[in-house]
Amino acid sequence: MKILTTVGSAVRNQVSSESAAPIDPAALALVLDPDGSGCMLPAEAYLDDAVLAWERTHLFATAWACVGRSADLAEIGSRRAVTVGDDAVLLVRGEDGRLRGFYNVCQHRAHELAPCGTTAHGRSIHCPYHGWRYGLDGSLLSTPRFDAPIGFERSEHALIPVAVEEWHGWVMVNASGDAPGLSAFFGGLEERVADYEPERLVVGATHAYELETNWKLIVENYHECFHCPNIHPQLCSVSPPTSGENAVGHEGFWVGGWQDLMPHAVTMSLSGESPTVPLRGLRGVARRRIDYLGVLPNLLLSLHPDYVMTHRIEPLTPGRTAVECQWLFAPEAVEQEGFDPAFAVEFWDVTNRQDWSACEGVQRGIASRGYRPGPFSTEEDAVAQFVRLVARAYLAGGWTR
Repeated sequence: MKILTTVGSAVRNQVSSESAAPIDPAALALVLDPDGSGCMLPAEAYLDDAVLAWERTHLFATAWACVGRSADLAEIGSRRAVTVGDDAVLLVRGEDGRLRGFYNVCQHRAHELAPCGTTAHGRSIHCPYHGWRYGLDGSLLSTPRFDAPIGFERSEHALIPVAVEEWHGWVMVNASGDAPGLSAFFGGLEERVADYEPERLVVGATHAYELETNWKLIVENYHECFHCPNIHPQLCSVSPPTSGENAVGHEGFWVGGWQDLMPHAVTMSLSGESPTVPLRGLRGVARRRIDYLGVLPNLLLSLHPDYVMTHRIEPLTPGRTAVECQWLFAPEAVEQEGFDPAFAVEFWDVTNRQDWSACEGVQRGIASRGYRPGPFSTEEDAVAQFVRLVARAYLAGGWTR
């Protein structure tokens, strides 16, 4: 009890009352105890609407959140409305080829420019309410039937820009505009991703899942294979669950590590076999392991010798999460006659569904009066890294190292 009191006092001293999450700081003491192994977050972190609302503003909108693949917006004039945290953003490919983002709101009477989740194409953007028309660069082009007041200047009513970057073929959005630059936010990640050349890969398959679980439990589950012998017989037949190491000491907002392949396996498939060849940029040990990287807040990158798999996470409610899973392959592999991504898709769909069942079981357990955050083992160190990042963010008002 003395240790808890001391650590709890230290935690309380870190709190910024104006922006801290609606969680009792003392409840985070065991999570952040430097002498402990860490533990899960308090129940309200997984169950409370107020906590999720805080996370949308302080963990999603203030980070570089992934909203999809650049290739989906490759043509000039293509656009998509997406949700990032608690903001709606309109992505637009401009005449100059640059991808831009704008808050999805007309500067006349605040109607959304497009419903979130929809796509469109055209050389200008029309508000469906009163017809104000904007260029692909966000400039106001025309205001039909608008009796302009004295002094009205179109240049003063352009769409409000949002920070957007293309990173290895993914679209990353910082809705708040105040995140560190992408290279700083992802510090130490580039060297692990670059050789896989995700920007040149093409999507071979997409699965959409909806889980009855909190978004953080999906991330926590992803970062350990301590559970693998219990629920993943197919995975354990091609990858030793106790192999590999987790990354430490980097400054970026990501968590991850790697696992080996079994001697007979060349990739993660039900047989361990692959109908294609390794990605062209890989050499040496990269052809004999799988890297598992959680790019905060919402992108899970699984880097295989012959393909890349992603999970893109979107929280819907405290206990419900949408996940988009995609499998990316080299274009020369996809162009081969008879190419079939099923060898990778079937393996991970089986594994995903095993994981989803486990995550939903944890969600139900957390909702019980009997829930107490249990300690982590040494094999769950990457989970502890992630949970501590979240706990520190709860106290500081956003992501912090």
